Parts: sequence; structure tokens; C-alpha cells
Amino acid sequence: MAESVELPGRLAILPFRNKVLLPGAFIRIRCTSQSSVKLVEQELWQREEKGLIGILPVQDAAETTSMDSMLSQGVGSESGERSSNVQVSTSDAHKVDGKNPSEVIHWHNRGVAARALHLSRGVEKPSGRVTYIVVLEGLCRFNIEELNTRGPYCTAKISPLEMTKSEMEQVEQDPDFVTLSRQFKAIAMELISILEQKQKTGGRIKVLLETLPFHKLADIFVASFEISFEEQLCMLDSVDPKVRLSKATELVDRHLQSIRVAEKITQKVEGQLSKSQKEYLLRQQMRAIKEELGDNDDDEDDLASLERKMQNAGMPSNIWKHGQRELRRLKKMQPQQPGYNSSRVYLDLLADLPWQKASEEQELDLKAAKDHLDCDHYGLVKIKQRIIEHLAVRKLKPDARGPVLCFVGPPGVGKTSLASSIAAALGRKFIRISLGGVKDEADIRGHRRTYIGSMPGRLIDGLKRVGVCNPVMLLDEIDKTGSDVRGDPASALLEVLDPEQNKSFNDHYLNVPFDLSKVIFVATANRMQPIPPPLLDRMEVIELPGYTAEEKLRIAMQHLIPRVLDQHGLSSAFLQIPEDMVKLVIQRYTREAGVRNLERNLAALARAAAVRVAEREQAVSVSKDVHKITSPLLDNRLAEGAEMEMEVIPMGVNNHEISNAFRIASPLVVDEAMLEKILGPPRFDDQEAADRVATPGVSVGLVWTAFGGEVQFVEATSVVGNGELHLTGQLGDVIKESAQIALTWVRARVEDLKLAAAEETDLLQGKDIHIHFPAGAVPKDGPSAGVTLVTALVSLFSQKNVRADTAMTGEMTLRGLVLPVGGVKDKVLAAHRYGIKRVILPERNLKDLVEVPADVLSSLEILVAKRMEDVLEHAFDGGCPWRQHQHSKL
Repeated sequence: MAESVELPGRLAILPFRNKVLLPGAFIRIRCTSQSSVKLVEQELWQREEKGLIGILPVQDAAETTSMDSMLSQGVGSESGERSSNVQVSTSDAHKVDGKNPSEVIHWHNRGVAARALHLSRGVEKPSGRVTYIVVLEGLCRFNIEELNTRGPYCTAKISPLEMTKSEMEQVEQDPDFVTLSRQFKAIAMELISILEQKQKTGGRIKVLLETLPFHKLADIFVASFEISFEEQLCMLDSVDPKVRLSKATELVDRHLQSIRVAEKITQKVEGQLSKSQKEYLLRQQMRAIKEELGDNDDDEDDLASLERKMQNAGMPSNIWKHGQRELRRLKKMQPQQPGYNSSRVYLDLLADLPWQKASEEQELDLKAAKDHLDCDHYGLVKIKQRIIEHLAVRKLKPDARGPVLCFVGPPGVGKTSLASSIAAALGRKFIRISLGGVKDEADIRGHRRTYIGSMPGRLIDGLKRVGVCNPVMLLDEIDKTGSDVRGDPASALLEVLDPEQNKSFNDHYLNVPFDLSKVIFVATANRMQPIPPPLLDRMEVIELPGYTAEEKLRIAMQHLIPRVLDQHGLSSAFLQIPEDMVKLVIQRYTREAGVRNLERNLAALARAAAVRVAEREQAVSVSKDVHKITSPLLDNRLAEGAEMEMEVIPMGVNNHEISNAFRIASPLVVDEAMLEKILGPPRFDDQEAADRVATPGVSVGLVWTAFGGEVQFVEATSVVGNGELHLTGQLGDVIKESAQIALTWVRARVEDLKLAAAEETDLLQGKDIHIHFPAGAVPKDGPSAGVTLVTALVSLFSQKNVRADTAMTGEMTLRGLVLPVGGVKDKVLAAHRYGIKRVILPERNLKDLVEVPADVLSSLEILVAKRMEDVLEHAFDGGCPWRQHQHSKL
């Protein structure tokens, strides 16, 4: 390497994109652009060894490259020979054309003069483009005074930055420089010793360390490392030898530390490999010893397959470490030890759980999902619309934490099938977890493994059975969980249904967190009241009140009858149930909110038809006596006097003709007489309300039950006594208090209602009042019977009959104000099913009629009441009884 270089006043500039050439470093580039080829030809190829060019770092805004070049930076000697320590990487030697306005170039103001050590020329085929491969050596730094980019290539007016020999001698005598030199030499020697052990190439570098000045060694050492472009520029700008040496010491030390860390990691990995090899060798020896002793069994193979199964389960790293500890513990145990089987079952569960296995969701088509819901369920417009909204949100944001849907309604309205339809629309697997009668918290969270017979909770067990981590899980009958000394399952469900907590659900048996956030939970319940408020707060309640008679008819014709016929091996050719007969079954034999009893009655008709068809088929046999069946097919095939056991019918014969040959003479058509013969006499009729309200003291109320809305009669009578109130009918405390309020209100308005003679001041003087709610075997409670009780008492004391076509519901205050109640839709549907024509509702319940089907509202007269006087005005013919007294006096 030359000690000093005389630089001309102007140099040709070869720009380097995002790369720096330092003094003493070597680089090999491939020039293909027009400007770089022109520069090499005129400045280097024609001048041979005398040519010098400037290497100037540039950086564009996008940091993109358009030309390949190969870079090799190494350590050279003074004679310019290549060092054996070469690092190859990619760099860029671009044409920087100032005429291109779209390219933003950031020119550095300092560069390095370089000379060519090797030149080779080539021609690309078939384009014929000339390319050059140039090996350059960095010589010294310079500063840009003026840059010209208008020619075929860039040129610049420069000024040298290197110190003179006398200036350098003064710097070398500086104590700070001496201290930096010693630090740099110590770190460099340590690095060289490590490289000598690994690559056996430290001899020549030691020679350089002893012969070259430290400020030159700083550039050479740093050029051999992989550092960032910003650090390269910082090194280039370090003109002061002390600053340069300090920066180089920092970079060499950092490189040395990285080598030490890499060696530690390598030694650790090699140690683990050697340990694994040792364990493998010992196991092989143990297996050979067992074979010699005849004590070989398949336990080792089972454990090896279990380990492979666990490795393929995709467990998170922390759970995999836990499983490995359990597996190592199991390998040390003998199969006869007490805890062997429990540990084995536990590891099988870990391996079988779907930690990452998920069912691939199909592309969600909302129209197809809506068609699927319409095909499976008739009516339920609002509920199906809410499900479509839920699916639409999941389509726009698949990882959305949607609310937990809870379908609440009486039995048989399709809650479970709606959850199954959601799974089918999403393309996910469906699993049902029944919570009815669950009283043990361990059914949700699992048992501790310390107990005998411990097992995981129902959620973890269900995920194991379904085999994916993102199913649609139905929590059925969530309102029927109980609590006792073993815990409260409903409280355990709080964590399951909370999207902020179920990411790390901890089953007591599993004892490691499991992610339930990918599971879509759907719950069903018959009533909301038994569900604890904190659990209910985590769910979005969707009520399914029941079906109208018209909806039941459509469900029966489209869904129930085809399913019943298929379940009994029949078809429409054997049994036909007309619409009129289905209507009679709905009106006379079923008064439920759902359709289960309707399906049972249709199944009874199908069973009767199956008996008839089976008897006829048994009577028809292939023999000489076949004159009962009139079919041309049989006439042709069974000639008189022929005997046959079996006949192969050709493919050309019409199958429809064959089936017609063995079909009964005519299908069984259900009529009214057949209904009464099979189902018995009608259970309900439209005259029940008129018969029961034929005497004073009886009113018709509407109540809500777990099976939907129901019509409730209230009967009141008076007997000789001491003014006491008797209540029967298995009543709760709330309804008993409503009866007390009703009686007090009536007694307070005796004069206003003209319920007693002028001389009588107390209605209860010398008499007792007995109020009865029929169907005494059924428990009853709730606040909505207040207006019904008052109406029955007013009817009793006024001796006026309540209208038989009118039913009512509402809660009453002590001052006679009618308050709103719940379950309005269920109650209105119950009145419609019962044949009631007029319904009295609290005024503030009018908003709830929006959910009632339009055909039901059109067949009913809805009467609103704000005060108790309004209820009495609507409940009696001609208005309130006291008005009737006034009219009679006039």
C-alpha cells in the first residue's frame, strides 16, 4: 500500500448506492450501465495503472437497486496483494443520471480515491452490451468541492483530507492517541487469536498489525465487518485519527462480543446434542438387555408413539415443556406403579387436544346462509335476521369477539336447531354440551388430578371429541344448572363466556391454560329468571316466544310431515294428511308454544298407517294366487301355473311401474273420524272459556310459563265467615300479595263501584272470600295477576259475568294504577291459540306488540288500560258495573 498518493484537482466519480469503500479495502464490481462503462473505458482501461477514480457514497430515497455487482472486502498489504480473509456480498455501482428528474439522489460530501488492480472486459449475448469487471483498492479520503453531473459520467473538483507526515507524527505522540492505540491493539489481537483458532488465517493479519499504522488498520479492520450504512459513513467521515481509532475500537469490540455469544450458543447446542445422543445410546442398550432377559414389552414403543403424537399436537412452548416433564416422569415409572395409568391418560389428553388444529371456514355467503336458515326454519324473521347480522360481522372481521347468543323460549321452538344452522353457515363443526341438572363446578372446570377418578370438564372433553379449536359450542339448558356444596357451575361459566378471560381458560384437570377465544358459544334456556345476572350480562338474549297456528301449519306441511313419514318408512303414496286435518290437530289436540306435541300426534298417525301398510304387504306374496293385484307387469311375468322363486327384472323395466305393482290400492288419507279413532276425543274446544265464565266471580287472565304463554282462570266466591281471605292453587308469595292488594282496592271503592247496599260499609262483614287458581298441581307465582284478581272480585260482588271472549294481564298498585308486565308476546299468542278475541293490556305494553305477528293482531282486539277502572270498563258487557247501576236508576 502506498504511503502517500498525489491526488489530481479533479476526479471521475463512480457513485456507490448505499455502500462505502474505505481506504485499504478492496472491492470487486461489475459495471453494466452506460455511464459506468464510459467511465471505466476512459479513466481506467486507456490509462492502465495510472488511472484514479473517486468512489462516492450516494443514497436514494427508495433505496432501490437496478444493477448487480459483487463486493469483496478484505485486508491488503502494502504491495496491494489480496488477503485470504475475503467476505463476498452484493453492492451496486449505478449510473447516476442527473437528467432523470424522478430519481432523488443524496450525494455524500466525502469519498475515497481508488485505483484499479484488475480489469476484465466482456460482451453480453445476444444484446452485445459491453460490461467490465473491476477490482478496486481504496487509497485515501477526499472532500467534494464541486460536483458536475452533466457529462457522460460524473466528475468532481476535490481536495485531499489526509494528514501530512509531520502532522501524523505529532498526533502519534499524543497520550490520548497512544492509549487508544493500545486498546485497539489488545482487542484486535484477541479477535485475531479467535479467528486463527477457527479459520487458521491469523498469520498475515498479525503481520499487518505489527507493520501498518493504527489509523490505517482502523479502516482495514472495520471494512471486513458487516456494519450498517450509517456506521460506514461515520467511519468515512472520521478524518481525525483519534476519532477514527475510537470508532474502530468500538466496532471491533462489538464484533468480538458477537463472536463470543455465537460460540456460547454453539457450545450449548453441541452439549444438548451430545446429551441426546447419550440418552439414545443408553435406551438402545436397555432395550437390548430387556430382549436378552425376555422382559421386552411394547411400553417403550407406546411411549415413543405418545411422544411423537405430543410433538405433532402443536402445543405452545410453555405447555410443551410441561408435557415433556410429565413424559420424563412417566418413562421413569413402571407400569405397575399406582400413578402410571393416570399420568398416561393425562398425556393422552394433552396430545389429543386441538391446540392449533382448526376447521377451515368456507367463504361465507350470506345469501346461502339465509336460504339455509329459511329452509330449516319457518318464520322467526327477527331471530334469523339477528343471526345473519352476526354472520355478516364475522365475514367483515373473522377474529371479531362477537356476543354470546342466548336463545330463550319454550321447548320445541327450534333453539338447538338454530345453533346447528349457525355452525353449518360458518362451515364449522358443531358440539352440544348439556348443562341440565349440573350442580358440580368440576363438570365445567374439571377435577384436580389428585382425586381418584378425576376427569376433565365438559368443555375440554367436548373439544377433544370434536377435534378442532374453533367449533360452534352449544351450552344447552343453561338455566337448569344448580348449586350445592360442590360449587356453582354458573359461576364457573363466567370465565368461559367472557372473551377477555377465556383466552387462558384453566381446567383443573388439565392444569395448563387453554385458549377458548376461537370457540363460538351459543346458549339456550327456557327462562331467564334462574340465570344469575352476572352470567346473563355476558350474553345477548334472543327470545323465541312460540308459533302461531298458521306458522305451525306451515311447519307441519313443510318439515314435520316429511320427516315423520321418513322416520316410519312411509311416503306420500302410503299416507296423506290434508291441511284441514293438520289444522284440527293443532286446534283440538295441541295448545303449546312449540311443535313437539304436534309432531308426536303426527307420528301417531304415521304408526297407524305403518301397521296397515305392513299388513297389506304381508298379504301380497308372489305365488299362483295373485289375482288380487291388478297389474299388467305381473300378468305378463307370472303366467298361470308357473312357479318361480326369484326373477331378475331387466334394466329396461320402468321402476315406477314396479313400485305401482306392489303399492296398496289407494293411499291412506286421514279424515276427522280417523283422528278421533287414533288420537282420541279432542282435548280442547273453543267453548271452554264460555263455560267457565258462565257464572259471576270468574275472570280470564294471561300468564307466562317456561312452556310459553298460558290462559289462567281465576275463581272467587264468598261464604259465611269472619272476613278472612283464603287462597288455593299452589300459589307463591308474590301472587298472594297481589290478592291482598286486589281485595283491599275493591273494599276501598265499595261506594264508587256500588258493590253493596247503602247501609253496608264492609264487604267482608260476616263472610269469607275464597280465591282459587285452577290446576292446583301446577305451582304459580308472579305479579301479573293483579288486574285479573280485581276483575274476579268485582264480578263476584256485583254478580255480573265477565265477558268470555276477553282475557287480561297487568300488575296493579294499591292506588289502582296498572303497571306493565313482561312476556306480552307469549301471552298474546296464548290468547290467540285459545280462541280469545279481546285482550286487555297495560298502556305501557303497547310497544311490545311490535313483536307480535301481524296476522295474530288482526284477529284480536287489543284494549289498553291505564287505571283499574279502564280494565273494568272493558271486561264487562256494557262497561263497569257501577255505571250499569246508574243506568238502571235512571
